Amino acid sequence: MADDFRTTEVGGRYAQALFDLADETGALDAVRADLRALKAAWLDSADLRRLATSPLISSDDQAKGLTAIADKAQFTATTRNFLGLVGQNGRAADLPGVIAAFEALYAKKTGVVAAEVVSAVALSAAQTKKIQSELRAALGRDPELTARVDPSILGGLKVKVGSKLFDASLKTKLDQMTFALKRA
Repeated sequence: MADDFRTTEVGGRYAQALFDLADETGALDAVRADLRALKAAWLDSADLRRLATSPLISSDDQAKGLTAIADKAQFTATTRNFLGLVGQNGRAADLPGVIAAFEALYAKKTGVVAAEVVSAVALSAAQTKKIQSELRAALGRDPELTARVDPSILGGLKVKVGSKLFDASLKTKLDQMTFALKRA
């Protein structure tokens, strides 16, 4: 599901329009915060994903639903209007691509390095701090760290920085061993 958040062509065009508008109006950070909250809601709520992706829900109803969510979450007017437009145009299913493309545009403009750490269990504050300091040493600047729990990796970590993925998960190691044993 988190892998759904990849830049797409349609998502890139919508994200560029939103980014330009937010930048012109000085609401760039606020819109980014709204989109991060929307991403968290997308990951947590099957109902939101169903609203956005179901072909049985009309674009008018998608627009109304997304606008209601924006109102309830107290998103900025820019984000609220944008979500209504995306729903009205029948592009609600492209929201993960829009969010990913917006993050990429934001990182390019501000020089922020985003890093996502996936672990089987929640990381302690000390572990998070250690990972952040190691990434700082490797990257030469402070990363903006996002931690996510995915029990399916069994143990270890996956660290994604930009388009690079460093996979030291137990599941991957077991899969590699299984593949090697099958070939032997």
